Amino acid sequence: MKFKKKIVLAYSGGLDTSIILKWLQENYKAEIIAYTANIGQNLNKKRIIKNAKKLGVKKIIINNLKNIFVKDYIYPMIRGHAIYEGVYLLGTSIARPLIAKDQIRIAKKFKAYAVSHGATGKGNDQVRFELGYHYFGPKIKIIAPWRIWRLNSRSDLIKYAKKHNIPIPKDKKGAPPFSIDDNLFHTSTEGKILENPKNSAPEFVFQRTTSPEKAPNKASFVTIGFINGDPITVNGKKLSPSKLLERLNSTASKNGIGRVDLVENRFIGIKSRGVYETPGGTLLINAHRAIESVTLDKETIHKKDEIMPKYAELIYNGYWYSRARFKLQKIVDLKRNKVNGSVKLKLYKGNITIVSRQTKSNAYSIKKVSFEENKTFNKSNVERFINFHKKKLK
Repeated sequence: MKFKKKIVLAYSGGLDTSIILKWLQENYKAEIIAYTANIGQNLNKKRIIKNAKKLGVKKIIINNLKNIFVKDYIYPMIRGHAIYEGVYLLGTSIARPLIAKDQIRIAKKFKAYAVSHGATGKGNDQVRFELGYHYFGPKIKIIAPWRIWRLNSRSDLIKYAKKHNIPIPKDKKGAPPFSIDDNLFHTSTEGKILENPKNSAPEFVFQRTTSPEKAPNKASFVTIGFINGDPITVNGKKLSPSKLLERLNSTASKNGIGRVDLVENRFIGIKSRGVYETPGGTLLINAHRAIESVTLDKETIHKKDEIMPKYAELIYNGYWYSRARFKLQKIVDLKRNKVNGSVKLKLYKGNITIVSRQTKSNAYSIKKVSFEENKTFNKSNVERFINFHKKKLK
């Protein structure tokens, strides 16, 4: 049967989005286009295609967006040193705007009247997706099944899946599974034992990092080279954005780096606890701060630190495409052309140590800071400087 209407569904090939796919077919009498953005997650193309075809889908689109994801989304965020609530490097938050943008592009290409996603009604992702959809396709209808269907529990979903012969992974029978989101930048795990903040996270929860206790007894060293504020090389070798992050992920993961256990404040007002792993990203943000310390002036660095919490919150809340974020990005990137050089890091059992910073920038002056007597710094001005600031105490 040929349908006149089309819906583009963000499809992972898993249980939940397969159920959504079937539910959309039943309730909207439309052709479903299964869309998957490859942003470096644990992607099984064969499973996606097989499961979608089994449900009668004829158009299955899997787009490789890994380089775009790193270059145009992660790198600008790293330049801003964005950390939400002191610990979260925004790995899920930064992925949704790109997926939403490309999903709308597909919807326009195939003249679909609607797009749909699998984000739940309690999470942040529904906001992030839908703000992105609205920015690029304000006239395209948004269908959010989790907010409107009557499948209110995991057992309801299992019954629905059995009724329609949708494959059910063994770990999803009975109890709810861990909720896992992953991409090239990070992995997040929520649910089950993690829901109670008094419970420690069991080791099997960690998806991509070795525990610090089991990490090598010998330190690893990695040198990251920057041009115009972006990482370009690892250990002197120039790499594409996605390959560079893959390399850093591998090195950091082995050394137990990038683990965070946090309770965060969701945009919609709920507190949630999860385990996040961002191995390569943790190296990048540490190295970037280190190279800026010897290339940028104090006022620029302090201004960036001042706006960072707001910048991070905008990304977390789904405002990547907002005027407010664009405005802050201009401040972040104002002097990025000065951020050039390399940083050598020592990695050992979950710890990162800055070994060296090298740059041709003259922002840092050895002559001025030296304890040896020199004529480049006028100490007679210091007393006037202190007296001026004494007046500000009153």
